[in-house]
Amino acid sequence: MLNNDFFKEVESFVFKLFKDSLPMQAVYHNFTHTAYVVKSAHEIALAEAISESDLELLLLAAWFHDTGFISETKNHEEKSKEIAKAFLIKKGFSEEKIAKVLAYIDATRVPQKPTNKIEEIICDADLFHLGSEDFEKTSQLLRAEWEYLCDKHLTDVAWYQENDKFLSEHNYFTTYAYQKRHHQKILNWIKVQKNLQKAIVKEKEQQTKSKLKKSKQKREKLKENRSDRGIETMYRVTLKNHIKLSDIADTKANILLSVSAITLSIALSMLFPKLDKPDNYYLIYPTLMFLFITVATIIFSILATRPKITSGNFTKEDVKNKKVNLLFFGNFHQLPLEDFQEGMLEMMNDRDYLYKSLMKDLYFLGIVLNRKYKLLRVAYGIFMIGIIISVIAFVIAFELMKSVGVEVL
Repeated sequence: MLNNDFFKEVESFVFKLFKDSLPMQAVYHNFTHTAYVVKSAHEIALAEAISESDLELLLLAAWFHDTGFISETKNHEEKSKEIAKAFLIKKGFSEEKIAKVLAYIDATRVPQKPTNKIEEIICDADLFHLGSEDFEKTSQLLRAEWEYLCDKHLTDVAWYQENDKFLSEHNYFTTYAYQKRHHQKILNWIKVQKNLQKAIVKEKEQQTKSKLKKSKQKREKLKENRSDRGIETMYRVTLKNHIKLSDIADTKANILLSVSAITLSIALSMLFPKLDKPDNYYLIYPTLMFLFITVATIIFSILATRPKITSGNFTKEDVKNKKVNLLFFGNFHQLPLEDFQEGMLEMMNDRDYLYKSLMKDLYFLGIVLNRKYKLLRVAYGIFMIGIIISVIAFVIAFELMKSVGVEVL
């Protein structure tokens, strides 16, 4: 039926109408969409086994259902019915048939409320794309049309919320449409919900960036005439030097740990197996002394590199009252993100609070460095003096054993 002379004439009429009168901004409700609806209606109608006479009126309604977009977007169904009625009168259709075609066109109005099988078919055909794999691409065309033609600009969040609501409320009316497109429609709906969550996260990030940008602009306006660059450079260089000294201390401790561990392993493998022999009893005290010194060195080296983290148990009021240094992770690792962000914004807006926090950072980093280097000095002293004493102890033990005539090792 789609290929007979009459429907070819209908197709040509609608094509010319859109070509001559449809606004260029109508990138969705155009001839492509209309032809898709006609094809879908024909497919559903054949599956639902409707009569030839009903099929003819259904296809006519499908061809004319969006022609009203040539002059208006809201309530375009009324204009579509006027165009269809004028065309069908010229073609000699009876008033009864014309009334049915107009009723079918009116049934496509959203929200759809079909009252019979033919209206259900055209409603399903009009939204057949909801269950297609090209749904996202098609929906973007509709969004563009809203922006260009209807001046309806939506954010990503609002757009996906609109899609989510529409898909949640929509149902296919005919058995054929439900069986063929419902599963893919559900997949499309799930994808819309995922896109909605991504859009919400992105919008929150943009809002945070916007707040930070406004805060930065405010700080720049409130900035005093004195130059802060020299102060910032001083803090940056000092902090860098402190961190470098901390790295050096850790490296020294690691070296001492490695040397002590190697020395201890050699002692355990070479000396301890010989202590069970009666002739080697003279090695017991020097070996124990050597073992004690090595273990003591390892303990102090570990203490020098052992991290210390504060509890981080501070209230929101402590942050507001500027009692917490938020620049040190040990102070904020248990704070909720919102409280931390508010505290940081407060700090960035208050230069004195910021500089005092930097001073605290420098001060306590210096305290940590002092402790590290003291423990390292003790560890190196124990290792150096202990090695000397151990060597002397072994020499004395060997000499004493020789004097009493005991065979060495």
